[in-house]
Amino acid sequence: MTRTVLIIGASRGLGLGLARRFSSEGWQVIATVRDTAHAETLEALGNIRIEALDMNDAGSLERLAERLAGTRLDVLFINAGIGGPQDKPATQASQTEVGQLFFTNAVAPVRLAERLLPLVHVEQGVVVFMSSILGSVEIGPGMGMDLYGASKAALNHLTRTFVAGLGETKLTVLSMHPGWVKTDMGGDQAPLDVKTSARGMVEQVTRAIGQGGHRYVDYQGDVLPW
Repeated sequence: MTRTVLIIGASRGLGLGLARRFSSEGWQVIATVRDTAHAETLEALGNIRIEALDMNDAGSLERLAERLAGTRLDVLFINAGIGGPQDKPATQASQTEVGQLFFTNAVAPVRLAERLLPLVHVEQGVVVFMSSILGSVEIGPGMGMDLYGASKAALNHLTRTFVAGLGETKLTVLSMHPGWVKTDMGGDQAPLDVKTSARGMVEQVTRAIGQGGHRYVDYQGDVLPW
């Protein structure tokens, strides 16, 4: 039976790489972009269902949920996020900048997971939140991108709260660190390319099917400290 993955935020970078990798491995891929008019690269992959979604807009999320009604997802991969202000110390960021960063990176992904959870396979399903090693309270501080790391720490916290609220379940939840990857956010100095990171993440997700529980891991499957 063909497995189905919904990738949130797939127009470029890691999301696009994940769509390409899942598709190449025979998965049915549903991919969201904020503006379907700018999804040429995704469209070029072929055989991918493209849906519009602004993750921060509750109405947009509701419309997506309605369009996907009746779809069974094996994997929900929530990749969308922003880097936030990186040209100044965290204490110099504005209230608006901080609010947007934390809402987009921490609150919106969990709200989306809660809304789309009924579509996820109850026994074999996997929900993946794109986190970062920078979100580790133990080892993240000092690595740079302080506010971004704090937003991912907040995502980790809210994800654990989300999992705790599930009660007894066979659902698997992964908080995933993709590695330091050459993307618009990761920069040219990053040691990993998108293809390598995406291949590793898809491998970890596939291995996680049916395992249950919540783990904080990187693209190679190494467990990270919270």
